[in-house]
This record gives sequence, structure tokens and C-alpha cells, in this order.
Amino acid sequence: MRKERGFTLIELAIVLVIIGIIIGMVLKGQDLIQNARIKSFVNKSRHWETTMWIYFDRKGKFAGDDDRNGIIADEGTSTSTVRQDLIAANFANPPYEGTSGSEINTITQGSNTFYVFFGNDGGSPVKNIMVICVSADCTTTFQSEHVAFAEGLDRSIDGVADGAQGQVICTSTSVTASGGTAGSWEAVYSSQPAAAACTPGTTTAIVYYFDAKR
Repeated sequence: MRKERGFTLIELAIVLVIIGIIIGMVLKGQDLIQNARIKSFVNKSRHWETTMWIYFDRKGKFAGDDDRNGIIADEGTSTSTVRQDLIAANFANPPYEGTSGSEINTITQGSNTFYVFFGNDGGSPVKNIMVICVSADCTTTFQSEHVAFAEGLDRSIDGVADGAQGQVICTSTSVTASGGTAGSWEAVYSSQPAAAACTPGTTTAIVYYFDAKR
């Protein structure tokens, strides 16, 4: 009978090492892609902030601050909203998505969509904020992949990913928000939102005190 030769232990070991290297490269590639998405999210979030400051520089007030008291969206019945003001100001060039007439205040990264709002925290004293949620009504809780983006923004501004303190916080406090095509792009809290660590299944919004420290 003809003898059949199988793989030696050394050959099997080499194959396993090669498979391990390939798996490691795939995982590393996924990490690089995710990190790139987080950096893009941070840059687009800061672009929204920059847009608001450009508007302030040109108009002497924030978008959505009709009574010019320095507080965004506190008039109750305003003649214009953050959305209307920013879109009307061609110089501001907000990084919204969509086409003319159907602008949406969203940031899309892969399969993740975030909604961006400006308003105030309802605190004492009242402070201006930028709010980022994963749904147009800010009621949907963050999942693990969303928390990674929140921590990336927190780290870029506060130097550490700690949603419980600093200018960037995570919260589950309910917010009055209106988003989407016909939304006002405004978010207002009835009282200062409670800060907590960014947590999947609990966090409903990222709150950035872009105008002053919390």
C-alpha cells in the first residue's frame, strides 16, 4: 500500500501562526477604521461649534438668540430658530447633511447617526450648550458604539473620557428637542442636566458646554 504523508507539527504550527497574524491584522484594521470614524465625528462636532461662533462673530449674537440676551432658545416664542438662522447665514456654512430645503442636523459615521442641537441647560445661571443625541427626540439610549464616539469627543475637549465632569458630560436627563428636516435644531433642559459616566443603555445625550465651563 502507498504511504500517505500528513502535516508535521512544525507545519501546523506555522499555519496557526500565519492565521493568527492575519486575524491580528484584520482586528487592527477594524480598530483603525473605528478610530478614523471617531476622529471624523469629533471634527464634525467641532465644526458645528465653530459655525455657531462664526455666526456670533458676524451677527453679535448666537443663532436662535432672538432677544440678544446671550442665551440660546430661551424666548419661548421666537421668530427664528437655530436652524433658520444658520441656514440663512451663508457665511456660517454649517456641516448639516441633506440638500437645500431639506437640511438635517445630523452627523453620520458608518451605520451611526447623531443629531446636533444648540440650546441652554436651564440651570442657574443658564448656560449655552450643544447637545448630541442618537435620535431626533433625544430619548433613545446610547449603545456601546455610540459611547465610543462620546468618549472621543470628551477626550478631545476635556483631555480625559469622564462624562461625569468637565465641559463635555453624558446625561440621561430628559430634554426638549426637535430634530430632522423640519426641526428647530434646538434643545432646552428644564433644569441643569445631571452628569454621569457615558453608559450604554442609560445615556441619552452628550452635552457640551461650548460657551462656558459647567
